[in-house]
Amino acid sequence: MTLQRYQVQTGQTGHAQIKNIIAVASGKGGVGKSTVTSNLAVALAQQGLSVGVLDADIYGPSQSMMLGNTGRPESPDGERMTPLEAHGVVFNSMAALVDQDQPMVWRGPMVSRALMQLLDETHWPELDILFVDMPPGTGDIQLTMAQKMPIAGAVVVTTPQDIALLDARRAVGMFEKVGIRTLGIVENMSTHVCSQCGHEEPLFGHGGGQSMAETLSVPLLGEWPLTIEIRAAGDEGSPMAARSGALGNVFEATAKATLKALQAGGRDYSAAFGAIKIESE
Repeated sequence: MTLQRYQVQTGQTGHAQIKNIIAVASGKGGVGKSTVTSNLAVALAQQGLSVGVLDADIYGPSQSMMLGNTGRPESPDGERMTPLEAHGVVFNSMAALVDQDQPMVWRGPMVSRALMQLLDETHWPELDILFVDMPPGTGDIQLTMAQKMPIAGAVVVTTPQDIALLDARRAVGMFEKVGIRTLGIVENMSTHVCSQCGHEEPLFGHGGGQSMAETLSVPLLGEWPLTIEIRAAGDEGSPMAARSGALGNVFEATAKATLKALQAGGRDYSAAFGAIKIESE
């Protein structure tokens, strides 16, 4: 299975090695954005696509742990890094470049430059999709990335809680301002499932993601439950999307819905052309 290139925001040219970059964002932290990123990536890799992850949550990078590879990337040529690999997904993360306990006490411009280096100085193979696990919020770092990366679409993660929905709307608004289309909403922690009796209870409210999707006229890509299994799988570096069963099917359905939303965009041919220079004789 392969993908075409789909349109990115105006003024950007598609990446030579990466057909489609998808930002996974949230207006606030703690809603499970990294969990969504890792499971979407693994689910689409299992569909036969070539998939990568760029862990751009530089203050709290977690993809190395969630994907189960805490090694360090090598640089055979001394210029570009070879990405790590796990569960059929290639990835790079600031967590792979610094000590685990080292705090990233950096200001916005430093973070923005570091993230663009991670994108440009990683020796990515030819990828159908690169998921970018964005930092939470809608500040300078997020805006700079949205303006400098050729992004084909964004997945916005929220919980059903009103405060999370409010911040998620801000994330959608940020992408609109820079001309990036929102592929859809993923409602995480949609309902709590008791590990003992199987009883379901909407701890954070009910229907918030669906209501938000309808208001913004974007798809609701999936509703993911809050379970011990998902939490444990992330801690163990073995995403639930890599496992069979009901939960694995939820992630697979969301991945397919994301793919469908991406394919609804127009084709992008910008990467096929070099930069045009006008010179006077």
